Amino acid sequence: MKRFVVVGLGNFGSSVAESLFTQRHEVIAIDMNEEAVDRIAPFVSRAAVGDAKNLQTLERLGAKGADAAVVSTGDDITASILTTMALHDLGIREVYVKVISRDHARVMERLGVAETIFPERESAISLGKRMSGSGLLNYVSIGTGFSIQEMGVPGSWNGKTLRALALRQNFGITVVAIHDVLSDKMSFASDPDTVLKESDALIVAGKDEDLARTADIQ
Repeated sequence: MKRFVVVGLGNFGSSVAESLFTQRHEVIAIDMNEEAVDRIAPFVSRAAVGDAKNLQTLERLGAKGADAAVVSTGDDITASILTTMALHDLGIREVYVKVISRDHARVMERLGVAETIFPERESAISLGKRMSGSGLLNYVSIGTGFSIQEMGVPGSWNGKTLRALALRQNFGITVVAIHDVLSDKMSFASDPDTVLKESDALIVAGKDEDLARTADIQ
């Protein structure tokens, strides 16, 4: 079991805290808003009202030595900076920060955070991908120019094997897993002789341009 600190209990922070707790980890949730703390209290190990910019407050609440922390302080960029610095001072190296702009992300990256998350932008990109009329069902960015996407099996691929399609050689993409939508079963694509069906969806990874080209196949 790991120990995590979540600072800022809006929709994003509280969802992360509850998710970690559901996975049987110890979660310390902190916010200046008493109502937000009361709402999350049943779903975490410990919820407290406090100023996470303050080193002594974090220490008192048990943050020192935690495995990782999430900072989600809304529009208050100064609070996210000072909180991150305080968490680093307590020896927490893995700090994930929700950001509200590219400039905010640049500042946090300069502070050496593990990752910056821009939920609104990522959700907007995902929606744009789904609305584009392609065969993409879901989209997750895994870095600049790369992503993992779920796509339906094109009609021209139905009944063919992964070996015959040679997707990596022909399209530059890798099939990570196959999702049988009818049975809701997921299997890793380790067998190149797997025959694709109309009811399958493919979890594929690769460059965005290669995935976009693949999604247009009928």
